[in-house]
Order: sequence, then C-alpha cells, then structure tokens
Amino acid sequence: MTHELKGIVLQYEKRRERAVLATVVALDGSSYRRPGVRMMIFENGDMVGAVSGGCVEKEVFHQAASVFSSGHPKIMTYDGRYRLGCEGILYILLEPFQPEPTFLEEFWGCINARKPFTISSHFKKEHGEDFDYHSLFDFTGQVLPVNGMAKKQPKGLLRFEQTMEPCFQLLILGAEHDAVQLCRMASLAGWEVTVVANPREEKSERDFPGIHKFIQSEPEVFAHSLDRQTAVMVMTHSFVKDLQFTMSLSGERAAYYGLLGPTKRRERLLGELLERQPEVSDGFLEDIHGPAGIDIGAETPQEIAISILSEIIATVNGKQTNSLKYKDGKIHS
Repeated sequence: MTHELKGIVLQYEKRRERAVLATVVALDGSSYRRPGVRMMIFENGDMVGAVSGGCVEKEVFHQAASVFSSGHPKIMTYDGRYRLGCEGILYILLEPFQPEPTFLEEFWGCINARKPFTISSHFKKEHGEDFDYHSLFDFTGQVLPVNGMAKKQPKGLLRFEQTMEPCFQLLILGAEHDAVQLCRMASLAGWEVTVVANPREEKSERDFPGIHKFIQSEPEVFAHSLDRQTAVMVMTHSFVKDLQFTMSLSGERAAYYGLLGPTKRRERLLGELLERQPEVSDGFLEDIHGPAGIDIGAETPQEIAISILSEIIATVNGKQTNSLKYKDGKIHS
C-alpha cells in the first residue's frame, strides 16, 4: 500500500490544489479492499488511487463535496450488502489534505531512506462530520497531521493504526530483453525497479519502461544493501556474471532471490559458490529460487515475467505454489 500512498502524495505535490484524502478505516464483513487503502479527490473531480474495485469511488466523490465546502472531516459509510453483494460495510474517513512543508519533507525522507512509518486515523463508526476526526503520521518520532489544523491528541475516538513498510523493490541484475519485460510488469504492480547493466552495454534507463533506478556496474564490484522488502532477480544470461553477482550479494538477505535458467545450471552455480565461499550461510542458499517462477507453462518473455512476479508475490505472502524450483526434468516439457 505504500506505493499507492506515494503516488497520491506525488500527485498532490504536482498540483498543489485543494484535496480530500479518503481512507478506509474500518470494515464490517468483507470487501474488495481492506482497511488502510486510500485515494485522493481534487476539487475539480479528479481522483487518484482507489478504495475498491471501482464501485465505491463515485460515492466517495459525492460525499467529499461537503468536506470541501465545510472544511470538516467526516465518516461516510458504504453498505455493499445491498449494492455490490460484497457482504460488507465500509467506513471511510474523508478529511482535508493540507499538509505542512515539514510533513512532506518527513514523508519523502522516510520513502527515500526506506524507513517504515505509522499512520493512525481517529474516528467513530457512524456517518457524519466531526472536526476531531483526522489522521496522524508518525515519521519515526515526528508526529504530524495531514491537516495542519487537526488536533494531535484526540479523545474518545476509535483508532485505526497502520504501519507502512518501505516500497517493495525489485533488483534486476541483467539488461536483456526479458529484463525489460520484467521491469515493465513489476513497475505496473507499483514496485520500485532497479536494473543493473554491464557498463560496456549500450543500455540506459530509457530502455526500461517504469524503471526507478538504473545502475551500470561490473558484478565483481557491485554492492547493494538488501532488506525484506526487496526481491532480487539474477538474469544476465552469463553464467560467470550470475555467479559473480550471487557472490557479491551472498552476505545479504532479501525477501526473494531468483536465478534464471534450468535446474542443472542452478546446481552448477551453487556448487561454484560453495567452492569459492564455503562460509556462505544455509539461509542464503535456501532462499534461492532457481529456476525462478511458478509452473504455468510460460514461454514468452512476458509470460516468464508473470511467472516470476507471481512467485515473488506468493513467497512474500507465505503462500504455497507449484514453483519451477521443485519441478523434475525440463522447464519446458
């Protein structure tokens, strides 16, 4: 959800127009999205983000009109049981989005430093306005409201709290055509994609739609800090370079570490890795997914990208899939 909020704040900074922030703060029953999703409504009707699959947003827009006119936050309820068949009641906080400069500085500081932050929204589960309704952002100790007029110490209200982790990032080691497709699709998912290319290759960030960062580096001197919000995909199409990149990152732990290529290639690479770095941890070796992806019969670069992204998502969420890592025989059978 952090990448969605990042996009909302980015649009606000570009426009600097009156806006209302909508946050799903509670849910009775089931719905398309969970509490914590947000969208922004501008006074001219433009909207950024979504709090549902597209069926609630029109009502949010209409309800936001009173917030623009009065300047008072409100809770709106949306009963999907009679309109959508979702069997749930949404409670959505609508509040003026008028952050002070310090708020924006702290927000982007956390985003760029990949630090988590906490959001707490204060409300009652009933339709109506209340000047005390508001959201507070805790940027590692610096607590700031989205509306400079909001009180910082509300009393007698319910509290929805959410920890926003750093944006999920994908580190692609390699710059061939399949890396382009993987970059494109990962960026559509809202991931921050970094592509590492050989300095001798005639490649630039213009070759990778949706890219966040482009790095030119030889694998033997490459260094990059990983975290549990980072997936790594090694796909240089060179056994030596794949090995060198794996060696350079063997002391780091990521949410996912994938290798392109068949099982025999993976086993050969891990054998070489253990010969050169016998101290490498078992945890790092167990984290390696090779062949990367789930078994969906992917053939084209686009399909392979979908297979890899699907496995990353499943791994991060702790879901079991039919991974190619465990398939006997050839990938393409």
